[in-house]
Amino acid sequence: MENKPSVVMVGLGYIGLPTAALIAQNNVHVHGVDINPKVVETINKGEVHIVEPELDKAVLEAVTHGYLKADTKPVKADVYLIVVPTPFKGKNEPDISFVEAATLAIIPLLKKGDLYIIESTSPVGTTEKMMELIYSERPDLEGKLNIAYCPERVLPGNVMYELIHNDRVIGGIDDKSTDKAVNFYKEFIKGSLHKTNARTAEMCKLVENSSRDVQIAFANELSLICDKANINVWELISLANKHPRVNILQPGCGVGGHCIAVDPYFIVADYPMESQIIGKAREINNYKSFWCAEKVQTAKLEFELQYGRKPSIALMGLAFKPNIDDLRESPAKYIAQKVLQNANNEEYYIVEPNIESHTVFKLTNYLEAIEKSDIIVFLVAHEEFKNLDITKDKKILDFCGIIKEK
Repeated sequence: MENKPSVVMVGLGYIGLPTAALIAQNNVHVHGVDINPKVVETINKGEVHIVEPELDKAVLEAVTHGYLKADTKPVKADVYLIVVPTPFKGKNEPDISFVEAATLAIIPLLKKGDLYIIESTSPVGTTEKMMELIYSERPDLEGKLNIAYCPERVLPGNVMYELIHNDRVIGGIDDKSTDKAVNFYKEFIKGSLHKTNARTAEMCKLVENSSRDVQIAFANELSLICDKANINVWELISLANKHPRVNILQPGCGVGGHCIAVDPYFIVADYPMESQIIGKAREINNYKSFWCAEKVQTAKLEFELQYGRKPSIALMGLAFKPNIDDLRESPAKYIAQKVLQNANNEEYYIVEPNIESHTVFKLTNYLEAIEKSDIIVFLVAHEEFKNLDITKDKKILDFCGIIKEK
């Protein structure tokens, strides 16, 4: 790319920092912005504050070569990427105040021809709202900016690869904006870039994760039915999937993470009457976590009645999915909290091999927890938990398919 543009990346979290590092690796100057001074300081040392394979090398290389710098305030650039959180306020109502604050921070810096892109998961219409905000503050720029929405669709644990190789959906407020955004992304993305409009791109992100939530809810509902029917759900799903057009997912202890457990609410909040299946899937997946916690409570009481003493209990896993350190929206963490709230002098061993310590939970090595516990509760299918030699006197609650045979 001739005269490579300078980039401002607002938000240096699980998506913003990897994206900033990737762009910087292509010899593009990236000015990363984060409101947390510790994050800024860490990155400027060439270090990272999040765990993601290959990210530490990419950041160190980008900082060392002078293409990535972090700060708490934005500067003038040619491309502005908004990659900040969109949490909820009240009862599952999306909060776009961080997107708005990030946009307000860069409005004074904007000039004719600049490219402004939102990557944050957002309710439908957010890009248009930000366009109106920008033009209300800077009427001199109306029709002279390129404004687009381009959601990420990466898997934690494989972000650096997927940022490059996954297809992307890019939707501008007009064709000119879409084309400008596509030309920017194609310099460092090898996946196909699919053009659309901003509203469709916003909905596409929400629909992708809502679809997965619905499919997981079906598997989780099956697990509840099979428990009552005394059927091994893992065997059942394996057999059903022998059908050439059936592909049922694996049940778990709920749904977590910053996408699948969250994005459906963006649709339900705006279209409550129309999103019946989407809303129900959220209820089922949330209920599954509550159900798992109740199962632990029941097993605990049954043990006490049978043996006349309190059991020791291992809770295996806190992350929202296997083999990562990310605990955001984690059903396993919720179950652990729920179980501990009902604790009554039992001994608990909390296990999460992907983190060294936790502010709430005292962590135990997984081998020690297995050895010392009477009841072993598998919440997350971490690699370390597979093929363990567990004696037959242990009571096992397997909510994630670690031990699929009865």
